[in-house]
This record gives sequence, C-alpha cells and structure tokens, in this order.
Amino acid sequence: MTEVTYYTQEGLDKLREEVHYLTTTGRQLISKAIAEARDKGDLSENAEYDAAKEAQGLHEAKISKLKNTLANARLIDESKMDLSKVLALSIVKIKNIKNGATMTYQLVAETEADLKTGKISVKSPIAQGLLGKSVGEFAEIEVPAGKMQFEVLEISR
Repeated sequence: MTEVTYYTQEGLDKLREEVHYLTTTGRQLISKAIAEARDKGDLSENAEYDAAKEAQGLHEAKISKLKNTLANARLIDESKMDLSKVLALSIVKIKNIKNGATMTYQLVAETEADLKTGKISVKSPIAQGLLGKSVGEFAEIEVPAGKMQFEVLEISR
C-alpha cells in the first residue's frame, strides 16, 4: 500500500506539471532518439538503440512513480490548520539552545523540500522532532552530529 503525502498547492501544481512534461515532450524526445538509432542499421549490434530503449524504460518508470505519487497526494487546506502545534506545512521559527541561532523552516512533503528556500521534509529528523510541539516547548533531536536542543519560538502557516 502506498503512503498518502500532503502537499501545498504550489507543490501539487509542480508535480502535475512534471508529469505532463514527461508524458508529452519527454516521450516525444525518447521516441525520436529511438527512431534515429533504429535508422543506423542492424539493431542486434546497435549500442545506441539499446541505450535509447533503456532510457525509455527508465523514463516510463519515472512517469509511473510520479503518477502514483500524484494519485496519493492530498492538498492541505492551510486556512484550517491548527496554529497551536507544529504540523505538516507549518512555518516554524526555532532557536538552537546551544548557540542561540534562530532558524525558520516550513515542513513540506519530501518532493517539495528545498533547504535554500527554508523548506524541509516533514520526514527529516528536525521536522520529526518538532511535530506536535507548541510555542515555548523544547525538542531534543538526534541528528548526525549528535543531539541538538531547539525551542519553538513561533508557529504560522
């Protein structure tokens, strides 16, 4: 059984766009590459043809995986989110107790995660440690560098 994943509208739109691109333009490009390789002669000794067919298989597998993800994707209505606790899609401001640094992250689906824009996967160790916490609570999180303590300063959407 596949896992339901929650998305923002932006993330869901990106996923749909990628599936559309791969099923239209992507398939056309692969078909063209196969046709060009086929035109080069004997298929039994044509490495270019074999590579194009393998690329087609990988391409179709990617489309299948993304369609499956899309079928199990759920859009979160951000207007109904509980702001008293950290949940998926929450924007949370935290403070590192050890060095006093503050950081702001939005907890998003794995496919939407982008550290440069402050979006971390809800499955990451930091997000897992913050889920369910309220403002003023502390979270002790095990990361590769050891244990870190964070205080939840603010929760928004």
